[in-house]
Amino acid sequence: MTQQNTPQSRTPTPSSLALAKDYWDAGPMGCGELILQLKIRFKQLRGDDVLHLRAEDNGAPEDIPAWCRMTGHGLLHQQHPDYWIQKKGETDAR
Repeated sequence: MTQQNTPQSRTPTPSSLALAKDYWDAGPMGCGELILQLKIRFKQLRGDDVLHLRAEDNGAPEDIPAWCRMTGHGLLHQQHPDYWIQKKGETDAR
């Protein structure tokens, strides 16, 4: 069985999905508020941490991948209404 990768998602590993550092059920929250709250939550995560997001808004299947592309965070897997997003790694400024 061949697994296809799309520009919106990376091939998840079982450990990356199971070891999400945070879970957030955003329920039916709309795009504007969802993206704002997501940005705040990501500031609290460390580089490479994974967030399991549950977003029931009908626009989420387009909005979440777009946000990931714009911010550089990795969309590991999406199966609406669930999304696993990995915070981009933090670089050492030495």
